[in-house]
Amino acid sequence: MIFHKALVREFANTALAVFFVLLGITLTTQLVKLLGQAATGLITSTGVLALLGFTLVNYLAVLLSLTVFIAVLMTLTRSYRDSEMVVWFASGIGLTRWVRPVLAFALPLVALIALVSLVLSPWAVSRSEDLRRIMDSRDDVSTVVPGMFRESNRAERVFFVEEVSGSDNMVANVFVSSNQHQKLGVMVARRGYQETAENGDRFLVLLNGRRYEGAPGTPEYRVYEFERYAMRVEAGESRAQAPTTKMTASQELVREPTPRNLAELFWRVGLPVSALILSLLAIPLSFVNPRAGRSMNLVLALLVYMTYSNLLSIVQAWIAQSRLTIAAGWGVHIVMLLVLVLLFYRRLVVFSFFRLVR
Repeated sequence: MIFHKALVREFANTALAVFFVLLGITLTTQLVKLLGQAATGLITSTGVLALLGFTLVNYLAVLLSLTVFIAVLMTLTRSYRDSEMVVWFASGIGLTRWVRPVLAFALPLVALIALVSLVLSPWAVSRSEDLRRIMDSRDDVSTVVPGMFRESNRAERVFFVEEVSGSDNMVANVFVSSNQHQKLGVMVARRGYQETAENGDRFLVLLNGRRYEGAPGTPEYRVYEFERYAMRVEAGESRAQAPTTKMTASQELVREPTPRNLAELFWRVGLPVSALILSLLAIPLSFVNPRAGRSMNLVLALLVYMTYSNLLSIVQAWIAQSRLTIAAGWGVHIVMLLVLVLLFYRRLVVFSFFRLVR
């Protein structure tokens, strides 16, 4: 049918535009955040792209859910504004006839949202945490950023390097402050480099520098000059962090039905369900009254989406706190289904009234 094919095609075109806009916004904000962490030495510059990819996979389910809702809403709103709806209604196509093309467009995306939410998202979070744990286990020198003071993992030393030459692994104008045996030692050197011994130990070798050593609060300090000073660099300890529910596989959540696991499972299953309900809610919410403000329906749709999303988050927190069972939590979706039926009934009554008037 021409009506069905044309509508699904317009839904798809609008969804592509909306998705790339939302993806661009998410990509920009997360990239700025990760680059800031890389600038301070929390993560490596080579790990930025990998972490960015894992983050986007984690946010993909929410982005697709919002894309489905906005695409249906914008397409039908444009039909109302351009008076296409009047033509379709005059041709005998009622409001309920729009459910079938909307479902034809939304169901494949809902299936994709379910796949991402239940399988890909926990995998991405797990891989991201593994990568961060590997980067946290770097040695002290590897975390040094040129032009910034950096504290060692054990808080025993403070490093400062003015310049790094990546070609020959040399550093210039090095400052190292250390606290050992209740004595404060400060070393400055013009140049330095990293060296690995035969047994695998790593050293920071300083060249042509001085060491100032003394007890804080006393005037007794000693000054040493050296041509070569080797300082052993210890690798950082990997974070011992227990796996969170966000990185736990969905089958494990079902196998161990603790309150926190059930709350996470409720959220993962609720994402595709809410996407399906929102796509149908967009049909009555897209109505535009020419005598009222053209943006009123968009404001109402935004409030409905925010309310639905916040209710899901609140119910998830209550399930995790054992204040609500997962069966009772499904009441949120039932309430939104009742709102959907109510909005359809209201629009159908108005549509029937205008037909009688005519």
